[in-house]
Amino acid sequence: MASWREWLRRDESRDPRSDKHGSHPWYLVIWLTGVDYFSTLGYQPGIALLAAGALSPIATAILVAVTLLCALPIYVQVSGRSFAGLGSIAMLENLLPGWWGKFMVLVLLGFATTDFIITMTLSGSDAARHATENPFLHPLLGNANLRVTLVLLALLAAVFLKGFAEAIELATAACVPYLLLNVVVLGRALVEVSTHPLALPRWEEALHARGDWTQLALGAAILFPRLALGLSGFETGVSVMPLIGGEETDSATNRPMGRIRNTRKLLAAAAIIMSVLLLVSSFVSALLIPEHAYREGGPASGRAIAYLAHEYLGNIFGSVYDLSTILVLWFAGASAMAGLLHLVPRYLPRVGLAPEWVAYARPLVLVLFAFDVVVTLAFKANVEAQGGAYATGVLVLMLSAAVAASISLWKERSRTLSLYCWGVVVVFAYTTAANIVERTDGIIIASFFILFILTVSGISRYWRAKELRVGGHRFHDAESERLWKLLVDTKVNMVPISSLALEARTARAEQLRKYYNVDGKIAFVHVRLLDNRSEFLSPLEIKVREEAGQYLVEASQAVAKANAVAYISELLHPAAIYIGLSRQNLMRQSFRYFLLGEGETGLMVYTILQHLWESTPWEDQRPCLFLMSD
Repeated sequence: MASWREWLRRDESRDPRSDKHGSHPWYLVIWLTGVDYFSTLGYQPGIALLAAGALSPIATAILVAVTLLCALPIYVQVSGRSFAGLGSIAMLENLLPGWWGKFMVLVLLGFATTDFIITMTLSGSDAARHATENPFLHPLLGNANLRVTLVLLALLAAVFLKGFAEAIELATAACVPYLLLNVVVLGRALVEVSTHPLALPRWEEALHARGDWTQLALGAAILFPRLALGLSGFETGVSVMPLIGGEETDSATNRPMGRIRNTRKLLAAAAIIMSVLLLVSSFVSALLIPEHAYREGGPASGRAIAYLAHEYLGNIFGSVYDLSTILVLWFAGASAMAGLLHLVPRYLPRVGLAPEWVAYARPLVLVLFAFDVVVTLAFKANVEAQGGAYATGVLVLMLSAAVAASISLWKERSRTLSLYCWGVVVVFAYTTAANIVERTDGIIIASFFILFILTVSGISRYWRAKELRVGGHRFHDAESERLWKLLVDTKVNMVPISSLALEARTARAEQLRKYYNVDGKIAFVHVRLLDNRSEFLSPLEIKVREEAGQYLVEASQAVAKANAVAYISELLHPAAIYIGLSRQNLMRQSFRYFLLGEGETGLMVYTILQHLWESTPWEDQRPCLFLMSD
């Protein structure tokens, strides 16, 4: 059992975005973004056909306009403010401090989890479909899409459990051939369209049957939210920022402008490449793929470009394309897994909203794999059915990025840019709402993850309340450090008090002399709380002074009074601790402790110290603890 626990806690998994070999040119790092972003070509044209039919090229054109005019400008702003690779969630956490900020982060983490989990399951499902529909593999695999998907997900989890060492070269080797193969297939399809005597007229006839250009544009705008999968990848583009090389002057500034400029080049290049490929793929798919083929269960369902590759370039080339697509889709799942392994430990354990084991990769991989299996079974490895849930996660993250950019620009007095970003907020709000109304499965899955995260966070805060919750300490000045050492040697009586005013100290000293036989000097301890009490850890600043034979200790920047008092007592090693009890309603005190770091300090100090002493039984110097009734 011990060896099993030790294996789980041994962190050998590596984030494929956390390259250990330094920085790289942006045109190499782009392929790490590409395995997430460009891999959607595997299923996006097929989903667009299923959603919009003949209107898919027009709806895709709207998608491209939103990509270039909305998503790209927003993430240009995000990259300039979150250059450590933490994305829009970190921006909102900084803009909305306190419990509202924590709650917003937890909700967004629920949507981010939806995004990344569905990325894994949808990519695995589409990879399985490419495998089972391949003419050479179909006799062997049959229609076992579900089983193949589960095998691919299990392989993904196994790789991360063993240890995934990232290499940009691997992303490049997967993504560059995939794009080149797509260019060949789409080029051949364009030639077919230009030489086919009926393809273009039939498409124009199908459009005219739907109305004039105004009606077509309105219909495409209504259908556009169903194509929102094509917006994925921008959060990944920001998350890889630490890998992007900048300029020599970056290290001398707090804001690495060279890295920021190169990241913006990466985002723009990825958006332009994807926009061109989406436009061409939707056009040729609408003209060359018959309706019966792209309907659910048809040979082009979820694999439109692969269908064209087999149809016009033969099964040998089509199989090469299938193999490349499967590899890229699998790597997209790896990128999503790595994203969660980077994102969840970054937030939850730090703020006390997750158990400590969440900081280790292997237990988290097992939990994520369990979620993958449940989601895959729930959707029966259906690519189209998972599209709504995926789009919901992507769109909510983009909406949060737009809100964060708008607020930041307004605070920086960039009014014009801020108003533009607020306009983008409206676009993404409409798209998100339309997607949720049209396909409720996305919000249902996201709500499950949000509820799960909130529940785990509440339980974690409850269980971890007995930790010291102090991230170290520093002394206010040299005199404070000198007096502190004197206090430790003197073995004083420690008396936590709500105020260091003379009247309060005099009243408490008289109470001690009346009811207790106090021997030795007294150190009055006053704890000042941090403004943002939702934080889980915070370093203390300790100031010590001496007045009329009494020592006054003021500890500031604490997140909770009881935990700070317990921490100071462990540093001070007093002879005794005298703590007053307020005798107020315990339920009210519990909420005050949880939300404000106050509450019934005496009982919590006793509980925290008892928990600490049970874990350190070899130490025999314990202070006497007296709980005084005020």
